[in-house]
Amino acid sequence: MIDLRLVRNDYGAVRASLARRGIDLSELEQVAALDERHRSLTTERDSVRHEVKELSQQVGRLKRDSRGDEADAVAAESRKQGEREKALAAEADEVAAEVHDLLLHIPNLPADEAPDGADEADNPVLRVENFDPEAFGEHQRVPHWEFAVEAGWLDMERAAKLSGSMFAMLRGPGASLARAMIQYGLDRNADRYEEIRPPTLVHSETMVSTGQLPKFADDAYWLERDDLWAIPTAEVPLTSLASGEILDEADLPVRMMAHTPCYRREAGAAGRDTRGLLRVHEFDKVEILAYAAPEQAPAVHAEILERAAAAVADLGLAYRIVDICAGDLGQAHHRSWDVEVYAPGADQWLEVSSCSWYSDYQARRANLRYRPTGEKGTRILHTLNGSALAVPRVWAALVETHRQPDGSVAVPEALRSYLGRNVL
Repeated sequence: MIDLRLVRNDYGAVRASLARRGIDLSELEQVAALDERHRSLTTERDSVRHEVKELSQQVGRLKRDSRGDEADAVAAESRKQGEREKALAAEADEVAAEVHDLLLHIPNLPADEAPDGADEADNPVLRVENFDPEAFGEHQRVPHWEFAVEAGWLDMERAAKLSGSMFAMLRGPGASLARAMIQYGLDRNADRYEEIRPPTLVHSETMVSTGQLPKFADDAYWLERDDLWAIPTAEVPLTSLASGEILDEADLPVRMMAHTPCYRREAGAAGRDTRGLLRVHEFDKVEILAYAAPEQAPAVHAEILERAAAAVADLGLAYRIVDICAGDLGQAHHRSWDVEVYAPGADQWLEVSSCSWYSDYQARRANLRYRPTGEKGTRILHTLNGSALAVPRVWAALVETHRQPDGSVAVPEALRSYLGRNVL
């Protein structure tokens, strides 16, 4: 969540920053008004608390002077003021809870460097690599949901029989290719990122920490009986891994990666790109994530982007880097670049990695702190992440791009050692 002190001390700047997102600012206005009310209540509570303390001391003096009747009267006034103090404290707590709830709904402040714009149509394309629309043959212009199903690599019909629409099942060489892609994604980041296999069911608090809750509850799968949520990405458990701990600045940045299944209802995407593997409820992904000091964050962000881009480049895919404008940033995002690959059969650019910097927004929710070298106090960390290899869309772009005239698929050299073959 955004820093309440920033709202309090520089409201105009916060309002102007959030206005770049094109959002309704009424919740921010409520926060400012309620925060002022909370401070007024706490000041009044503290004043009454001081008065109660003085009255209690006065009762003691009167009793020592054998002035019992006066002591009883003052004690009655002390009790009256004590009840008033309790009421003020309760009201202050209630207002503080309202402020906290509103802050959970208010998005992060966009970075100054994030381009202006209202939605995805305003996202600038920073660069395009390996793309020549005239270079694709007719055999590459066949969508994967046609030829991969026919080849037996993708079985949407039986997946739907088992689980419903927007679930997919990979079979035979198709499943082997997905497994190879995961190992490829892990291996190419093992030089700097610690591999972790976190739980894929997490508490509500863990989902709140990354901004998944309360805003995106409808897009998540909830196990009501146990109050556990199926993770939409490994970002969720990895972000909260050091929750409540204090890290040393000397140990930063901390880099982690995880391969997990991911679960998303996609409630807001009904009817959009639902063919084949373009949008599914369950999929595998390798995520890379870092904790960093604020001054380290820009370099780590650039590192994550380059790793995500290099992964698809080494698979022989056309890709582009898109700079996400202020109006299209996600709830928790401060700055974000998307890596998109081109799928010639679907004839679409597919987002396969959102390389994101969250500033201190997630870390404040998750209570992630570090102690700067030579200082006694602590500061809030910055969090960053990106998909190192998300299977479904990369798989789709790969089989379409590398499809041969005879219907086979040439395996990119980077994956051949994992598959033990050159052709699917």
